[in-house]
Order: sequence, then C-alpha cells, then structure tokens
Amino acid sequence: MTAPLASQISTLLLTNKSLVPHPIWLATFLSSQRPATPPTALYQTALFRLLASDISTSLSPFAPHTFPADVHNMDLPARQLPGPIAVQVLDVEDMSQSRWEQIEAIEALERGEGTKGREIVRVVASVEGGEEAVVAAKAGGPHKVLLQDARGVRVYGVELRDVEGVGLAMSMGCKMVLKGVSVARGVVLLEPRTVTLLGGKIEALHKGWREGRKASLKRRLRRGSGREDEVQH
Repeated sequence: MTAPLASQISTLLLTNKSLVPHPIWLATFLSSQRPATPPTALYQTALFRLLASDISTSLSPFAPHTFPADVHNMDLPARQLPGPIAVQVLDVEDMSQSRWEQIEAIEALERGEGTKGREIVRVVASVEGGEEAVVAAKAGGPHKVLLQDARGVRVYGVELRDVEGVGLAMSMGCKMVLKGVSVARGVVLLEPRTVTLLGGKIEALHKGWREGRKASLKRRLRRGSGREDEVQH
C-alpha cells in the first residue's frame, strides 16, 4: 500500500467523521488489505475497525484532537474547545435515578421483571435491544458519561440537553466527536449541537461494564459522596 493511499484514507476519515487515525494503526490496517481494494471500500472498513477499537491506540493523540492538559482544572470557568475531539464512552449513569434505584432496576431485570406503573411484569429481553434497552426505556436522564480521548485522558461529561443516543442503552466504547464543546470546572457539557454520535462498541469493555455495573453502583453507594466521582488522569 502506498503513502498516497494512506493519506487519502486518512483525509476521508477526517473529512467525513472527524477521526484522525494514528499513522502506525493505519499502516498496519492497510498492510492487511488486498492491494486491489478500492479506496471507498478501504475507508468503510477502516471506519468500522476504528469504531470497534480502543482509540488510545488507533487515533492520533495530538492537539487539537484531544483534551487540553488542564481540562481537569476546577478553577477555570467555562471555556470552549474547538476540536474536533474524538472520545469513547467508558461509563454512563442516569442522574434522574438514585444509585439505589438503579441497583433495584438491575435486580428486577435479573429476576426477569420490569415495571408497568406500579405493576410488576415479566420482561423478555429482545435480541436487538437486550436488557439495556429495557432499563433505558425507564430512564429519563440527564446522563453523566465518562469520556476518554486518544491520549487516554478521562473526563466526565453531563448532558445540558438530551443528546440522541446517549443513555443506558448505549454500548461502552461508543465513539463521539465533540466540536465547540464547553468545559466548566473540569466537566464537559454535552448538547446536541456540539456532540456527534458515531456509534461503535468495544466488546470486552461493554461485557465487563454490563456484568460489573451493579457491583460498581454498590461501591459508589458505600463510598458516599467523597471520592466517588474522581477521574483517573
């Protein structure tokens, strides 16, 4: 595969999806493809692979496509980050429900139960939606999400307004692009005009999150309000 082809695919990803692939990742990807594959097909395959990848290894970790070094500074007032900044979702929580309510909802699903008003009903998770879709139907938001950029920096984001696709039904590893997003006191403020949901899923990450979600909520309850929302930089 030639350098011009790598440049062409990289340009397509940036122009269409605001993604900047890491040169090493892109070179490895192209070396695994058939030489006669059309650039449009390579672009589609590269996009699919990127959405299923860990962006800390697949995307370029340089400004302006990552969070600034002082993004966690609690003393800084609201400011805008022009971006585009690609991030992946590591956790999501419905702020309209207490953690105990979220635990009860998960345990109800484990028993095969849901609620319809005050009536307990049996729940059969569909192949398409699964249990997460059942929980999401009952959750109103706003939502808090843990975001990670290509440098591995983790920052919490909170919905100012409902962002379509953000909720308990979303897959972990789902990719978003932030453009002109505001950050205030170390928190990213999410709204439809500044967030583009690309989708995607990291299978191992999502499986671990789903299986460990109840235990994580219980740990946060035990810790109380002191250190529960710290982010590992």
